[in-house]
Amino acid sequence: MRSASSCVSDRSLQYHPSPTAFLNSRLRRGYSTAQSAPSSTSFPDPDRPDLFYHLFEPPTPLSSSVPVFALSFIAQRPSSANSSAVIGWLPASAPGDADDAGLNDFVENETFRHVLHEAIRSALRDNADDIQMNAALQTQQGWMHIHGMIAMPYGRNVPALGRIGDPDDIIASVRVEEGKILSDTYQPMPSYRLCTADGVLQLTDGLAQRLREILAARGAEAR
Repeated sequence: MRSASSCVSDRSLQYHPSPTAFLNSRLRRGYSTAQSAPSSTSFPDPDRPDLFYHLFEPPTPLSSSVPVFALSFIAQRPSSANSSAVIGWLPASAPGDADDAGLNDFVENETFRHVLHEAIRSALRDNADDIQMNAALQTQQGWMHIHGMIAMPYGRNVPALGRIGDPDDIIASVRVEEGKILSDTYQPMPSYRLCTADGVLQLTDGLAQRLREILAARGAEAR
């Protein structure tokens, strides 16, 4: 991770206004173009309106000296940088920095991962996602992998029906019998990554809605 303690002392620095675009399509380390600063310390991503960035000054779970962007699916600023609503953290980079942040600098929030699996398991139990239910009907019998959805223009690697995807892109597995999901058999995939070179986690609609509901409820409790 780059050292950027100078970012803290100069409040006039313009932080990168689109860290997720940087994470996704510009991960090649060639990014150097300065862009205008966002008007707020919390703002949505221009390419992923469901994804938000909240700027936190140090100390944070990522650094004692460098400001960070906390990625979240919740528009309202989390009560703290280590909130369970935070997907992970990315060092806030200023235009002109010699060593901009990249994918290797993104750090996942393990607490969010626990909430993610709680949300998916409960949504599957309640048959809250039509896409997953249809996939179970097609599977009929056996284990079914839970993937996200293709996020345009940055798509995760969702495999064709009946094919096994990359372990980095399999969120969990669940047993299906007679076309019905047995939510009690839900097993998280330890190798799943919340952010890869193909994009940040994007769930199917029903799962995403349940996750937002749980995150919003946890946020309200924390305030």
